[in-house]
Amino acid sequence: MRWFAGLLLLLLLALQYRLWTGNGSLTEVQALRDKLNAQKSELEQLRARNQVLEAEVLDLQEGLDALEERARSELGMIKRGELFLQVIEEPTDSAPASGTLQTPAPAGAGRKP
Repeated sequence: MRWFAGLLLLLLLALQYRLWTGNGSLTEVQALRDKLNAQKSELEQLRARNQVLEAEVLDLQEGLDALEERARSELGMIKRGELFLQVIEEPTDSAPASGTLQTPAPAGAGRKP
């Protein structure tokens, strides 16, 4: 009877070892669940992106307004007969614009003769 109890104890330890560290262990199952959740999240983001792209494609196929808007904003195109005006603001005195050269004052500037 003693050897039977020892055999059962050995079998229990072997099964516990497989449960915690072997192939298909609890830690591996949890890692796979985490990976699955991450993939589901990514899939939802991609589905949302696909819906936006599909709406944009339908809009481009059905109407010229979206095409015209895209040509104006991305390519800088204008219609015939339109006048293009570009407003360039001058930099303020307190903050010089980046890329502008400031010339140093002449050596005698600021002295009284």
